[in-house]
Amino acid sequence: MSPTIKNRYDFVFLFDVKDGNPNGDPDQANLPRADAENQEGLVTDVCIKRKVRNYVQLKHRLETPNNIFIRQGNILNNIIDESPGEEIEHRQDHLCQSYYDVRTFGAVLSTGKKGAGTVRGPVQFTFSRSMNRIYQADHSISRCAVTTEEEAKKQEKREYASTFGRKATVPYALYRMHGFISAVDAQKTKFSEDDLELLWESLSNAFEHDRAAARGEMNPRKLITFKHESHLGNARSGQLFDLVRVTPCDGNPPRGWNDYERGITSPTDGPLEAFSEVTVKHFV
Repeated sequence: MSPTIKNRYDFVFLFDVKDGNPNGDPDQANLPRADAENQEGLVTDVCIKRKVRNYVQLKHRLETPNNIFIRQGNILNNIIDESPGEEIEHRQDHLCQSYYDVRTFGAVLSTGKKGAGTVRGPVQFTFSRSMNRIYQADHSISRCAVTTEEEAKKQEKREYASTFGRKATVPYALYRMHGFISAVDAQKTKFSEDDLELLWESLSNAFEHDRAAARGEMNPRKLITFKHESHLGNARSGQLFDLVRVTPCDGNPPRGWNDYERGITSPTDGPLEAFSEVTVKHFV
């Protein structure tokens, strides 16, 4: 096992979607999520966490110490109750050692007969928000096949119309997510340097193994990470995020990644001067 991380991190993750629905809203007939006030697109934090979990599961095949706690088929109360140790702290330690997502994102473990309290994870994501207003395109789709013999007979007599459905997409949108990694909380869950590298790897591959017709083309575009000098950090997160600039090139609605100007502001005196490492990973 690699050592637990000693430095605080903040990061900005940019990704885009073309002709797809990055995160449907079940309260709005599965239309792409949007801010009701200004119509900027939204993708929830749990949506991106799900993609991270799925990638780790594919790579490590549910083997300890990179098993996945929150996944389909798991009965969580049974896992918690079967964790060894009479004390809550012992059960928490076992679950953190065994499950990557508990060690990374934390978990509510207070259910079941025994319970294991609550673990606050060192890694937290914000909602992703589009850089511009989105258009929620709603398309009619039809199916020529039928599901029953009765429908087939009606179709032969031209008494049965094709089955119609709906499909919602965003023509194009660039989304921006902010992330925080606490070295203080990492000490509690033993979130390690290897775990951190796996997180970066998961974000860069988040959409490669999650393809679906409904999601269209989704691609990571840029990951900007700020590594602080210490566990407490050198600057406030908001200061750092304000340095990452993403603006449309002209007044027209952006239709692709190259329709944006992006960069990191380098102030003559400011929070970046105290940093030993600022990395920018490009995926284009």
